[in-house]
Amino acid sequence: MRLTLMAEPLTRTTRTTRTTRTTRAMRIGELAEATGTTPRALRHYEQAGLITSVRAANGYRLYDAGTAVRVRNVRRLLEVGLTLDDVRVFLPCLDGDVTAGPASDEALRIAAGRLAVLDARIAAQVAVRDRLAAALREATDARVRPVA
Repeated sequence: MRLTLMAEPLTRTTRTTRTTRTTRAMRIGELAEATGTTPRALRHYEQAGLITSVRAANGYRLYDAGTAVRVRNVRRLLEVGLTLDDVRVFLPCLDGDVTAGPASDEALRIAAGRLAVLDARIAAQVAVRDRLAAALREATDARVRPVA
């Protein structure tokens, strides 16, 4: 793979035995805008090993256009409550449609485990809320009722 650097446009040329394909490389800000995320989040995903970049001569990060699909998939998985560690299991699937095929046993195990963690956190928060509401009722002789 050869990286062609010009002022504009940035391109990456990939040669195989049969074809030559040129795709537009994106800078970190362009990728952030295209995926609805921030450059900081992209650097975090890169540090976590979920995405990769190459460095231009000026030190800027350059990403393949296909990285946008991967970032959108990472964000989709994070939005449903998975952690970056959880998302690593999905690395082989992140460049395609992660929702297209049936879930693997490993993916189901991870999702069930994450759901159990969330349920435990919610239960703990409800217990704290109930204790606070009881203390408030006691302190005010039931004159003040907590807002729903």
